[in-house]
Amino acid sequence: MSRVPSLSRDHAASADHQSLWDRLEAERKVPTANIFRTLANAPVLLDAFLSYANALRDGSKLSPKLRELAILSVGHATGSEYEIAHHQSHGRKAGITEEQLGAVASAEDSGLFNEAELAVIALARESTTHVHVSSATWDAAAAHLDDQQMVELTLTIAWYNSGVRVMGLLHIDLEDSYRK
Repeated sequence: MSRVPSLSRDHAASADHQSLWDRLEAERKVPTANIFRTLANAPVLLDAFLSYANALRDGSKLSPKLRELAILSVGHATGSEYEIAHHQSHGRKAGITEEQLGAVASAEDSGLFNEAELAVIALARESTTHVHVSSATWDAAAAHLDDQQMVELTLTIAWYNSGVRVMGLLHIDLEDSYRK
């Protein structure tokens, strides 16, 4: 159970808060995900949170498949059921196969990923578990991505590391519709 209440549109006290719910419903799935309902307790920060997340998704040269592999790797490295469940559908849309989705946690042994994908997965995992990454891990990813994409990948990995920590601190509950 979440440590703070999960809010709904009915809790929005002002017109500004109503516009935030309009934005949530326009940009995200309905019904509104628990993470957004919980972050609605801090509406100004939720608005900024959405803008940053949208920029990572829509304003990046990084391929959606590599982005989702990085996000799923963060989820697996931290044991975040919520992150993994929510990003499997994004991964499918980005071209990750069902077999690959099941193998992200042990990608290097699966034979299902190409060199660029393995390098991104390794970078996300190492950054998540150790913060600092080795030159070898960085260089392996940089061999496949330009400087802009490497910065975008770095920001994506860091952003989703932040997200899993938010979910953990607040005890965000996974929605029943995502449970297997």
